[in-house]
Amino acid sequence: MRGLPTPPFAKHPPTDDNARVSATILFAGGGSGGHLYPGVSVAEVLTRMMPGLRPLFLCTKREIDSTILKSTPFEFIQQPIVPPRKSVGGLINFWRGWRSTQDLVRSIIKERAPAAVLGLGGYAAGVTVKLAGKAKIPAAILNPDVIPGKANQFLFNSVQKVCCQFEATAKFVSEQHQSKLIVTGCPIRSDIASRPNRTKASMELGLDPSLHTLVVTGASQGAVTVNQAILETLTRIHASGRSLQGWQVLHLAGKDNADEVKAEYRELEMPAVVLDFTPAMSDVWAVADLAVARAGASTCAELAVCGVPSVLMPYPFHKDQHQLANAKVLADAGASVVVSDERDRKKSGDALTPIIEGLLYDVPQRKAMSDAAFTLAKPDAAERVANVLREMMAGQ
Repeated sequence: MRGLPTPPFAKHPPTDDNARVSATILFAGGGSGGHLYPGVSVAEVLTRMMPGLRPLFLCTKREIDSTILKSTPFEFIQQPIVPPRKSVGGLINFWRGWRSTQDLVRSIIKERAPAAVLGLGGYAAGVTVKLAGKAKIPAAILNPDVIPGKANQFLFNSVQKVCCQFEATAKFVSEQHQSKLIVTGCPIRSDIASRPNRTKASMELGLDPSLHTLVVTGASQGAVTVNQAILETLTRIHASGRSLQGWQVLHLAGKDNADEVKAEYRELEMPAVVLDFTPAMSDVWAVADLAVARAGASTCAELAVCGVPSVLMPYPFHKDQHQLANAKVLADAGASVVVSDERDRKKSGDALTPIIEGLLYDVPQRKAMSDAAFTLAKPDAAERVANVLREMMAGQ
């Protein structure tokens, strides 16, 4: 299979007056950090490339969206759309939200006359990308997972380009849409790619810079089954008498679970910092010597760029198992070990404990995994996506 094309990359994008524009680009999507953060990264690059450009994010009403976007300089508008549910009431609510969102987006398109649209994935991208296609506005979507989700598949006919993280995505796209695929990588924030000073990052997070750090994260909203699996694992290691000598834990537990997780660490008397959420993922990955995580697209991209060896527990509840496909790319490269999330604390602990216990005390193996992760990295992904949008606007 021929490799997918990659866009041109401007290492030092122009910032002179000739590049100054006065236009709006719509970024549609949200509901999680995995959808929003790549868009924020692209918006940051575009505003450096094209001074005067006005990014506008059309997001969801979930709290995580406003939490993330309020920390940026970008304008955002919450859409009334809600996720589809498999019930009569759920479908009715989805349809009402879709209709209301159509009215909102039509008025925004009429008022702002956007120069381009970037869909960030998920149900919250659908209305804007569809209407952009009908209005002949240049549109692209981010597809950072190996397997395109249903929302993105629904939008393939409405866009000119599909920006992918993985070459393997081509295997899951119909022949008629192959020409739209372009490998850009998954955009990550510039502060993550720059890898801040480890000691300073440790101090910012309340950690001991002299200790190794095990990072546990279930992404921006946390993951109950990952929390339970690692706590079961650490309990067993502690009971074995080896404890976590020379190690500490940084655990991003999710807003609804942080208090319970903190209580378990207190019982174990282990050095641990438990946070519900932090936007400072640059500091998190800077201190990470080993990570236990989900295998969302953004997480995989960040692990690769930062060279963090990882144990991945893909989200087990999606029918297409797209996180498992993401994790397999890292595992095949030697950067990660994949452990099935059994959705049962003891069963997951059975699988996870020997792997974690081995990696904690195997420095050469962690180094080999880190080196393998770097081979998958695309730290210029945001620039690549930005150039795709610029080319579409120039063509228009």
